[in-house]
Amino acid sequence: PAARDRAILAGSVAVFVGGAIVARRAELTRTELRWFQLVNGLSHRVYAPVWGLMQLGSLGGPLVTGAVIRAAGQRRLGTRVMTVGALTWLAAKAVKPWVRRGRPAVTIPATRVLGHEQAGLGYPSGHAAVAAATAVVVAPDLPRRWRPLAWAVALGVGPMRAYVGAHLPLDVLGGVALGIAIGTTTRWSDAAARALNPTDRA
Repeated sequence: PAARDRAILAGSVAVFVGGAIVARRAELTRTELRWFQLVNGLSHRVYAPVWGLMQLGSLGGPLVTGAVIRAAGQRRLGTRVMTVGALTWLAAKAVKPWVRRGRPAVTIPATRVLGHEQAGLGYPSGHAAVAAATAVVVAPDLPRRWRPLAWAVALGVGPMRAYVGAHLPLDVLGGVALGIAIGTTTRWSDAAARALNPTDRA
């Protein structure tokens, strides 16, 4: 792996682990509370488009995206998107019981919840993780002019989860870091597989 990618992986792991340690504490920092209140208090009128974009970070998001990519002829890339998305979703679920951080509605009484109230635990945000991992896998195969848009959409999923009252900002940050770490690692694995079998490019 290139030095840049190694630095990205090390940084994302550090952010994820550091965020988990902070999230295990009972008290909420003033900075995090302010950021949550700012995003959660945005107009409810944008809920409909926000809900649609949030689905990119659900388990079904990478499965549908991967299926579309496969149908377009990029079988390896499509399969990788589906696999990485599912693995990231499972990884986020596995971490939650260790951190044991509650959802905003439990932590902050004045939380505004839009849509169905989320049950379970908060850190990390699975939606943020899945969207970030998908971007790591897909962006390098896009034309350069489309890559910023792909990342903007992926990184926007996490704040949307705070907007609907499902996650706190630290949950989002941890989810993005987890997704980048998993996406980067699996991208290296695919590169190694291509090096061993250079004729399999589809």
